[in-house]
Amino acid sequence: MKNRSLVSITDYSKQEILYLLDLARKFENNPVSNLLSGRVIASLFFEPSTRTRLSFESAVQRMGGGIIGFSDSNSSSVTKGETLRDTIRTVTNYSDLIVMRHPLEGSAKFASEVSTVPVVNAGDGANQHPTQTMLDLYSIYKTQGTLDGLEIALVGDLKYGRTVHSLLMAMAMFDTRFHFISHPKLQMPDEYKIYLKEKNIHFTESAEFNKKVDSADIIYMTRVQRERFSDPIEYEKTKDTYVLRSNMLQSTKPSMRILHPLPRVNEIHIEVDNDPRAYYFEQALNGVFARQAIIATILGVDHLVK
Repeated sequence: MKNRSLVSITDYSKQEILYLLDLARKFENNPVSNLLSGRVIASLFFEPSTRTRLSFESAVQRMGGGIIGFSDSNSSSVTKGETLRDTIRTVTNYSDLIVMRHPLEGSAKFASEVSTVPVVNAGDGANQHPTQTMLDLYSIYKTQGTLDGLEIALVGDLKYGRTVHSLLMAMAMFDTRFHFISHPKLQMPDEYKIYLKEKNIHFTESAEFNKKVDSADIIYMTRVQRERFSDPIEYEKTKDTYVLRSNMLQSTKPSMRILHPLPRVNEIHIEVDNDPRAYYFEQALNGVFARQAIIATILGVDHLVK
C-alpha cells in the first residue's frame, strides 16, 4: 500500500482492509508519535467539511507532521481560473501526500493521475468517500466484534450518499445482508444493486421503516443532502421522510449500533443521543485513528507503529 493513492475503497483488498483496522486499533491505543516528522500533508478541500478535514488534520498533527492547504476554494487560485490539474501539479511540489475533497465525481481519480505524490480521496461528489468507509468499518468491527455475518440497514439518501456507496462496496467483501430504506426518489442507484447481485449479496428495498431494522446489527442513517438537489422544491418534499426516534428502537437488538457520517439535520432526533445504541459521536472519533492508519501506510511508516 506504500505510495499508493486511495481513490476508491475497492483499491484495497479484504486483507488490506483488515490490516488497516488492526493498525487503527494500535493508533487508538497510542495516537501520539513523531512518525511523520519532516513530512508535509496537503489538505485541499474544494467543498465544505468539518469532521473529515479536522480529523485528517488531527491525525497528521498527532503523528508529528505538518499540514498545508485550504478549507475553502474561494481562498485558492481556483477563483482566478486555475484548473484542477494545475493546482494538483503545483501542490505536489510542496507535499508528500495530498488529501482532497472535490464536488465533481471522478476528480480524485483525475488528481491521482496527474499528481507525483499519493492522493487520498476525501469525497468526490456523490461518488466515493473511502476514508469515511474505513472509520465506519472500524466502528462496526469495534462494536460487533466482526465484519462477517452482519445485517446493515442503510437509511435516507442512498442515491447521492457517497458514504453508503463506499460502505456497501467494502461490506460486499464480507458476508453481509443489506436493507435499503429510502424515498423512491433517493433509492440506491442500480449500479450498486447490480454490484451486489454479481457478488451474491442479499439485499431488500423499502420506502419505509419496517420490522427488518429489528434484526439489524447496524442502522446507518444519512441526511438528505440539500447540496445535491438542483430543485429546492424536491428537497423540501423529501428532507423529513425519515426521522429516527427512541420509540422506534424498542424491538432492536441491544448490541445494535446507530451510525451516521454526520452532519445530521433532523434525521436522528436528539432524544436518541442518550440511547446506549447511539454511536455516531464515537464513530467520528474513530476517524482520527482510521486516517492515521491510512496515512502511515501510504507513507511507509506503518511498520514503526507499536
